[in-house]
Amino acid sequence: MILFLLRKVKTLNAPGAASRRSTDKRDFMAAYRIVLASTSPFRRQLLDRLKIPFDVADPRIDEGARPDESPEQTALRLSEEKARAVAKSHPDALIVGSDQVACLDGEIFGKPLTHQNAVRQLQKMRGRVVVFHTGVCLLNAQRDIARVRNVPTRVGFRALCDEEIENYLGKERPYDCAGSAKSEELGIALVTKIESDDPTALVGLPLIALTELLREEGVNPLSGIRNQETGDRSVSGDFTGYRLG
Repeated sequence: MILFLLRKVKTLNAPGAASRRSTDKRDFMAAYRIVLASTSPFRRQLLDRLKIPFDVADPRIDEGARPDESPEQTALRLSEEKARAVAKSHPDALIVGSDQVACLDGEIFGKPLTHQNAVRQLQKMRGRVVVFHTGVCLLNAQRDIARVRNVPTRVGFRALCDEEIENYLGKERPYDCAGSAKSEELGIALVTKIESDDPTALVGLPLIALTELLREEGVNPLSGIRNQETGDRSVSGDFTGYRLG
């Protein structure tokens, strides 16, 4: 046993052993190339928290809801459709898609797109509790396996007057956000409470759920660490047993 351990130490300390391990880790991360199917700067900032390399691609899909589906189904379907749209140009990647819809009394509130729609949404939501469904999909494009999760968030809105609504929309112009509010910015002043199992879900990308999906694909974010001083991404940790099937 002692002789075996000595041989193992010699192998680890042999010239070039460290560089081979480094190369293996870089190859591992290259095999798990991740693409975010979104042009949202907020989703990019959230995914960047995991300190793993990723690319960004625009899914360019119709994000309209269907009359026969629930808000949860809409969020999950659009999350997967975004991922699959990007898979056409990234057939070897792990693709992250995410979408969010707000729901009040069975009515779905998507992206308002216009000032008038945003005013109507906020007027209906003031003084009420709105449920935001945030769907996330991790698509293994190579194996055609899609893993999806939905994370609901209950948001209580203040009893806003029309002047407050107009002032908010004029300052933030959240016309590309479901529910006409950006909780990560001034929109936080519109709400009285936020209840969710994942604090990142309301911003647009539920990282707790995504981390679970990545682990199911054999990707451990805690094994890929980015250099905080230089901003360069490097890899560390033990990747034994992980491979792309």
